[in-house]
Amino acid sequence: MKNQFKPKLEIIGINPFVYIPQEILEEIFKTSGKNKSPIPVKGTVNGKEFKQNLMKYLGEWRLYINLAMLKDSPKRIGELLEISIEFDDSDRTISIHPDLDKAIKENSVVLKNFENLIPSRKIELIHYINNLKTEASIQRNIEKIIRHLNGETDFFGKNIK
Repeated sequence: MKNQFKPKLEIIGINPFVYIPQEILEEIFKTSGKNKSPIPVKGTVNGKEFKQNLMKYLGEWRLYINLAMLKDSPKRIGELLEISIEFDDSDRTISIHPDLDKAIKENSVVLKNFENLIPSRKIELIHYINNLKTEASIQRNIEKIIRHLNGETDFFGKNIK
């Protein structure tokens, strides 16, 4: 893989990240056909493969380094990493659990509120349900999501009215 570099791991707030060299950014912009975040990328961090999004925050492009990409990343600030990166044109769509999809579509307010969520929040909810193991936990958490989208609770079920 081309686009290899050795950045220092930095942190903003609680989020470890690396800056992307300008020449690599230009290559990714050219390959992806876009220069607005998020831009899907893939590569390696210290030899371990990852899929992530490049994000522009406070005027700077960053690759956030999460725990799945680099063990104990928040404790490794200042470490030099070996990174390779390129645009990822693979399909990243995730399918919504059929029971969650059905529950959302049964109520027009819930459907409207779900459609108005920012994309990352939608994905977060879909991933959350898709990663549950038992049917009981899936149903219980779908109910929590529906109550939340209906404005009855915060996400963890606390009444807000």
